[in-house]
Amino acid sequence: MIQPNLPDSTLPRVVIVGGGFAGINLAKSLRKVPVQVVLLDRNNYHLFQPLLYQVATAGLEPDSIAFPLRGIFKKQKNFHFRMAEVKGVDAANNILETNIGDISYNYLVLATGSNTNFFGNKMIEEHAIGMKSLIEAVQIRNYVLKQFEESLLITDETAIRSKLNFVMVGAGPTGVELAGAFAELRKYILPKDYPELPLHLMDVYLIEAGPRVLAGMSEVTSQKTKASLEHIGVKVLTNVAVKDYDGLTLTLNNGETLQTQSLIWAAGVKGMSVPGLPEEAMLPNGRVHVNDLNLVKGTQNIYAVGDIAMMVNDERFSKGYPMVAQVAMQQGKQLGKNIAHQLRGQAQKPFKYTDLGSMATIGRNRAVTEFAGIRLSGYIAWLAWMVVHLLNLLGFRNKLVVMINWIYRYFTYDRGTRIIIKRGAANIVKLRQSIYQTDPQVPDVHHVR
Repeated sequence: MIQPNLPDSTLPRVVIVGGGFAGINLAKSLRKVPVQVVLLDRNNYHLFQPLLYQVATAGLEPDSIAFPLRGIFKKQKNFHFRMAEVKGVDAANNILETNIGDISYNYLVLATGSNTNFFGNKMIEEHAIGMKSLIEAVQIRNYVLKQFEESLLITDETAIRSKLNFVMVGAGPTGVELAGAFAELRKYILPKDYPELPLHLMDVYLIEAGPRVLAGMSEVTSQKTKASLEHIGVKVLTNVAVKDYDGLTLTLNNGETLQTQSLIWAAGVKGMSVPGLPEEAMLPNGRVHVNDLNLVKGTQNIYAVGDIAMMVNDERFSKGYPMVAQVAMQQGKQLGKNIAHQLRGQAQKPFKYTDLGSMATIGRNRAVTEFAGIRLSGYIAWLAWMVVHLLNLLGFRNKLVVMINWIYRYFTYDRGTRIIIKRGAANIVKLRQSIYQTDPQVPDVHHVR
């Protein structure tokens, strides 16, 4: 068996796959536990995904929402990081198969996260684009700015509209925040940078198959969000599903069509499972059945936390816990405590989710939050949203850079990263190809996220 260059140790080895919210919180919780912690990820940084949309819309630079994994754990002596891609699990022999060699483990924890779910529609998957990685966000920014530039070379208004119609599918927090950010591009950036392009040629659509936006929040908050989006110029379509998309024409299930070259898919995610797990544990959406200790069904020492974990032990969440950062962070911390308890021969504590509320920003001075029955909207909610996100960002430098960016943008109505780093693609298909040529692991759900 090929073993990566890991230090010899007599301590139990805990291998964590994935450096997202669940993985890093688990690793941190094991810092004083007598174990060897090995974290694997195909990137060498932790990505703060809640602000990914701001990179995609030229609000922040990529490095302001990413933090080196080695930097997070530089003072944790029992921690080791390796960049790797996971190929499979040999559960019978306690071996994790990777591209850097086989790694033996005493405890294996899958914190691989999620990827965009196109629900089996191959046409949409080919022509639309998700936004789950830093590379995708940067490429979206390049693509959007290139659409603006190329529109200046066209005289036919119908062709310009096709380039400048931006459609977000899925009205959860990501879709709402994306739509609001694109509306701000239209209001503040288009007149300044591209005065030759009339504002009426650019439209922003938000499409939701369900009856309302932000379905995870209250009806009152949903209505306020929809009204705020429409106030800033977003065309919100509810009770309408996307039927097909060929890269130019978007067909809805009510028979209507939209001409657009830009479809951003935020309508769903799926778990990124690893080959070799028991079939009884696997779900069609890529998630993995776990018990209330996060133990994968049919295994003795393999755990799953975060987006990939399907746990049903709370009547409030009959379809499993939502695939959000708070669940991942809490599960990671609790599993770390349980591993320590198990090593000491103590009883383990079942996971219980503490709902810390929900929030989404809509745009300048506009956001909505819900916590413990308290609903806030408007400016106060917007300030709360900013504070929470700043506090959860890793690294003082990142916090400072993001805060300065936000203050600058607030007083200047500007977005300072409107540069095309790499020449964009002519359409979404080429954009996706460009992304995957740059980083061929993106569409492969077996790779570490």
